Amino acid sequence: MLKGEENELKNHFLICRDKDETTIITEEKNVLTTKHEKEVKWFKLIEIKVSVPFLTPGFLAKISKTISNQNLNILIVSTFSKDYVLIREEDFEVALNALKDIGFPTTIDT
Repeated sequence: MLKGEENELKNHFLICRDKDETTIITEEKNVLTTKHEKEVKWFKLIEIKVSVPFLTPGFLAKISKTISNQNLNILIVSTFSKDYVLIREEDFEVALNALKDIGFPTTIDT
C-alpha cells in the first residue's frame, strides 16, 4: 500500500490499486523517494488524444494490434478523455513508426 502526503502523490503519473497490488507509474527521479517492492524501468509514454472517445470504437484495439504485429508488448492506461500506451524505450521508434504507417498522426514532445 502506498502511503504518502498529497504532495508526494501528485508527483506520479498514475497510481492504480486493486486487491492484489498497487502499481505506480512515475518518472525515474521519483523512484528513490517512493517505497516500493519492485521496479520495471525504461518505458516511454505515448499519449493518445481522441476528441470524442466513446464515438471512436475500436481505436485502442487498432493501436494494440498494430504494435503487437511488431511483436512488442504494451501497457494501456485510460482516463475518460485520454489514453496512454507505455512501451519499452528500445521499442519506441518501431511502435511509433508502425502507428504512422497506418495513418495515426504523431508528434513528439520533448
